[in-house]
Amino acid sequence: MNELLRMENISYHYENKHLALHNVSASFGEGELVAILGSNGAGKSTFFLCCNGVLRPQNGKIFYKGNEISSKKDIHTLRQAVGLVFQEADTQIIAGTVESEVSFGPMNLRLPSDEVSFRVENSLAQMDISRYRDQAPHHLSGGEKKRVSIADILAMQSEIILLDEPTASLDPQNTKTLIDILNELNQAGITIIISSHDVDFAYCIAQRAIVFAQGEIIADADINEVFAQEKLLEKAGLKKPLIYEAFESVKTHFPDIQNTQKPRTIKEFKKYMDDLSI
Repeated sequence: MNELLRMENISYHYENKHLALHNVSASFGEGELVAILGSNGAGKSTFFLCCNGVLRPQNGKIFYKGNEISSKKDIHTLRQAVGLVFQEADTQIIAGTVESEVSFGPMNLRLPSDEVSFRVENSLAQMDISRYRDQAPHHLSGGEKKRVSIADILAMQSEIILLDEPTASLDPQNTKTLIDILNELNQAGITIIISSHDVDFAYCIAQRAIVFAQGEIIADADINEVFAQEKLLEKAGLKKPLIYEAFESVKTHFPDIQNTQKPRTIKEFKKYMDDLSI
């Protein structure tokens, strides 16, 4: 797996001297789907803002495809490659129609008009929002706005998409739709990194988890390994996903499935229960 983004010992403090990140190191490769976990105030959002160049760490280094980010030109490259979808879509959306919103980024790259049109058409189609192209995005539902925000990033052809608390304000149906979209994008080769304190959502979608606590990374491992560590979860202010706990309970009554791969979705869990009843 080729490495795309690497953070080396970055630290960031705000003007009030609050230390949001302290000596944080992490790397992300092509096609990964990673969950950034931690309670509110743990440093997740600040980490994302450093990942795509909105914030410049006071200490440490950032590398994109092995090249250190050090100049304004480098930051411009980083922001094109690493797209950020904010928690509240209204914070990100600025244009009067969906089409003009999605075309804003490519137009700022000064691409030929036919290339801009091509990217916009593809992005709208991928997010299944072509029918909203002439509508005002602020009048759409929360789930639809989220899809517009993701289309913004797709039109920039970013290799990495960061999503900060992507399920915030979404109902269960829109959350399911979002999961399907993110899985499709990931299968197409885009690296997806989600920041969330929603452990059930993170568990059903991510393979790897990075856990933050008080501005530091305290774990970076397979997501099942993370949720198996009671003391780690307590330190991070996290709980185990419901499906994880349910499967652990089932295992105590069926020793033969001790080494079985854990189900991470309701569909997978139902299949295990059906198999046990045969």
